[in-house]
This record gives sequence, C-alpha cells and structure tokens, in this order.
Amino acid sequence: MVVTAKIILVLLMLFMVFNLMRALLAMLRDDPSKPSMTRYLGRRVGASALAILIIIILLATGLLDPNPRPY
Repeated sequence: MVVTAKIILVLLMLFMVFNLMRALLAMLRDDPSKPSMTRYLGRRVGASALAILIIIILLATGLLDPNPRPY
C-alpha cells in the first residue's frame, strides 16, 4: 500500500512539473485560440492539493512514518 502511494505521489509530482512547463509555453506563446496559462496552473494546484491530501491520509492511518524529532 505504501509503495503504491509513493508511486502515485511521484507521478503527481511529474504531472505538476509537466503542467508547469505547459503553462510556461502558453505564457510565452500568448495565443488566444489555445488554452490559457491558468488552465495548466489550475491543474498543478489541484495535483498539489491531492498530493497533500494523500500524505495527510497516510500519516493519519499510520502507513507513513514522519521523520523523528531531532530533540
């Protein structure tokens, strides 16, 4: 279960980077007939929210152990 969640998180991170690059290209082109930059940035924000939600669920269920306190 934990390995599957980590794979999903890595894929979400790659999806975020991909959408960030697409937003950059959309911003540089500034073509009104193509999707706007905000579409790609919105997808990136949604993927970030999903990643945070998955991490919180894994921490709450005890499947993922946080780093130990340094003191």
